[in-house]
Amino acid sequence: MPQQEKNREFAVDVVRRLKEAGFTALWAGGCVRDFLLGRTPKDYDVASDARPDDVRKLFGHRQTLSVGASFGVIIVRAPRGVEDVEVATFRTEGPYLDGRRPEHVAFTSPEEDAQRRDFTINGLFYDPMDRKVFDFVDGERDLGEGIVRAIGDPHDRMTEDKLRMLRAVRFSATLEFELDANTADAVRKMAAEMLVVSAERIAQELRRMLVDRHRMRAMQLTADVGLLHVILPEVASSNEETDSPQWMRTMHRLDRLEEPSFELAMAALLHAVRAEGHATELAAATQVVHAICRRLKLSNQETDDICRLFEYQQRLCDAPNLSTAALKRLMAKRLIADLIALYRVDTLAKGADLTAVVFCEEYLRNTPREEINPPPLLTGDILIAHGFQPGPQFKTILDTVRDAQLNGEITMADEALRLARKLTDDD
Repeated sequence: MPQQEKNREFAVDVVRRLKEAGFTALWAGGCVRDFLLGRTPKDYDVASDARPDDVRKLFGHRQTLSVGASFGVIIVRAPRGVEDVEVATFRTEGPYLDGRRPEHVAFTSPEEDAQRRDFTINGLFYDPMDRKVFDFVDGERDLGEGIVRAIGDPHDRMTEDKLRMLRAVRFSATLEFELDANTADAVRKMAAEMLVVSAERIAQELRRMLVDRHRMRAMQLTADVGLLHVILPEVASSNEETDSPQWMRTMHRLDRLEEPSFELAMAALLHAVRAEGHATELAAATQVVHAICRRLKLSNQETDDICRLFEYQQRLCDAPNLSTAALKRLMAKRLIADLIALYRVDTLAKGADLTAVVFCEEYLRNTPREEINPPPLLTGDILIAHGFQPGPQFKTILDTVRDAQLNGEITMADEALRLARKLTDDD
């Protein structure tokens, strides 16, 4: 059975067991939205009048996790290889004094529960047993019309959780929906308050937007509602106005990427902060990119990869003129596929010549990996074993021998040792 079908069956079974125990139980939120749109939900949430203790008693303490019992949320653990299901008690919520979570909750009815959710398209419920939709917020209408609209007063919804401003953008872009005018106006007026949201939560929304095929529209909408100047002021200031040629090149870079990693898409977006020209300017721009990644609290690996992509991709323009050894060293880089992809979209965005891009793509496609990056004929340990004294000259010796190997000038270990001894004697 396909993974997606297993996830769905388990989510149906959770509802069935709750209903058989006498409780109301419905699918809720994003899974209902995706299901009604004909999409496969990534995960399933269940809303019920069962209290947290009821859920744990019904499914057993070993099969449940109390990750948010004070807010009425219990995780029902699924069999291996199947997605867990979150069961939340229908609730209303108190004031959001921290702009993220309510001070208290009160258990209530599905009608009232729907009113505390973010957008109408996420405020729907569905009974998978009776195949019936429960809509208390006109969510079906907005799904049909393709509109992302806040439930009730949009200012109130955004005040409760400021991240909803960025989520409004993401849903509008990724679903190819329009953002309701009143909701958009509320975001514009409150955009500066986005900074109360943790960097980790902002970064997670950026990840979701940038790996989606609608990443260009997502970033354009982020700029249109004033959020880009708040979360990525360096990009906004580098592009000046969002109808400038530089901004349009940024958008074209994003649009032409094909199923990129987050790191690749982020490097394409941050390319706008690059100071063209001298190496010192590039170094300064790379420091800015590093600071952005740190501010967003990206992982060390993500930060390193984004900075390397940002810093190295222009090296590819000289690829056709490099020595064999230098070319192989460049093509052996772990991120070379992303480097070439970034170089291609940047070249296209500028309307420049693709000769170097095509050269790199064809070289990588036609040259075996073991030829590009063969096992080294000489290592530091081998040098020491043959009586060489460790010191600063080791790197020079190893680099020179490696270049000779990559250039095809030597192919055997004894040739590598002879070259190393010659280099030492010449010194």
